[in-house]
Amino acid sequence: MKILGLDSSGIVASVAVVEDDVLIAEYTVNYKKTHSQTLLPMLDEIVKMTELDLNSVDAIAVAAGPGSFTGLRIGSATAKGLGLALKKPLVAIPTVEGLAYNLYDTQGIICPIMDARRKQVYTGIYRFEDHRLRVLEDQMAVPMEELISKLNKLGQPVTFLGDGVSVFREMIRQELAVPFAFAPAHINKQRAAAIAALGMEYYREGKTQTAMEHVPDYLRVSQAERERAEKLKIENGENL
Repeated sequence: MKILGLDSSGIVASVAVVEDDVLIAEYTVNYKKTHSQTLLPMLDEIVKMTELDLNSVDAIAVAAGPGSFTGLRIGSATAKGLGLALKKPLVAIPTVEGLAYNLYDTQGIICPIMDARRKQVYTGIYRFEDHRLRVLEDQMAVPMEELISKLNKLGQPVTFLGDGVSVFREMIRQELAVPFAFAPAHINKQRAAAIAALGMEYYREGKTQTAMEHVPDYLRVSQAERERAEKLKIENGENL
């Protein structure tokens, strides 16, 4: 089985091809360029370097959210375009779950945190049991203080990863009452290899969708939508 993985949910852009238990290729860039500039050229480079026939992939796995609204739209549009052109199914992987899969079979709790601004994080609480990722709390957008409270109540060692670590590192050190660690650089951000590998598990379980069915999961409305809603509230209040 061959899965193409795409992740543009954060600052990192990543493309990978996984066949059975072999990572054929992965191209990951953690640099401030727009994903519209990077994602397709990265895929093209992988195709050239590995002489990949895209028609040979069984499915396209994509980090489906939450994350950067623009990044998610670019990843979604790319996956949908490929799915339609190649007539292949899509596998929507929750972004935070894909991050957790980087730490395969890690002991204790795995807690990815993505900076969601406004002192909030996109997060979820996971652990591995019998070599399978178990969801203790599904992905959510919550204040960091609330997440720390949840982890303290669980009372188990925690490993953090994600771009939220650099933002909330000191808060974690000061307020978390359980043992904790931060994942090292090579596995602490989004990786398309993890999306593809987890996508293979989803595919085997029948968790696929058509390109037309796929939509990103933003978890919350965008800043522009919030501002529009506030403006409407003010206008409606003035009209009353």
